[in-house]
Amino acid sequence: MDAVQQEATARARELQRSWYGEPLGAVFRRLIDDLGLNQARLAAVLGLSAPMLSQLMSGQRAKIGNPAVVQRVQALQDLAGQVADGSVSAAEATDRMDEIKKTQGGSVLSNSGQTTTGSGAPTVKRVVREIQSLLRSVSAAGDIIDAADSLAPSHPELAEFLRVYGAGRTADAVAHYESHQN
Repeated sequence: MDAVQQEATARARELQRSWYGEPLGAVFRRLIDDLGLNQARLAAVLGLSAPMLSQLMSGQRAKIGNPAVVQRVQALQDLAGQVADGSVSAAEATDRMDEIKKTQGGSVLSNSGQTTTGSGAPTVKRVVREIQSLLRSVSAAGDIIDAADSLAPSHPELAEFLRVYGAGRTADAVAHYESHQN
């Protein structure tokens, strides 16, 4: 790989970090490991071609163009967490992946069955990811941190919100969200 390609790949990975919280290669490798998939099966569940998945993983391509695919990634991340904590068995995970594969997307704040808990309310993690996605679509993480630093002296709560949701990890944002309910 020449210097121009290396620079383009580094830029794509940085864009992925700002849009998705981390490079997609890391996200996809974790899903492959956590759910016992291979790249071809992951591509099929997500609704991507195997070459497109490979390009996203390697940083040759930066953005997932289809919002439904982004939501399937989020659904698989949620499923991987449920498998890890033991609330979903491997057999149930296989069935759920087939369901995820069939989903068409839409706002995670909608009331469609694929995006909500059994009670019809959006899951906390999905709400948090929607907030993160919105903030990260507006500005890069470094700029969000700069804005938070500017706000901190006069509006510390808003500064914390920007830092946690705009540049922090999803688990920290979920904890923040849950601590501010009620």
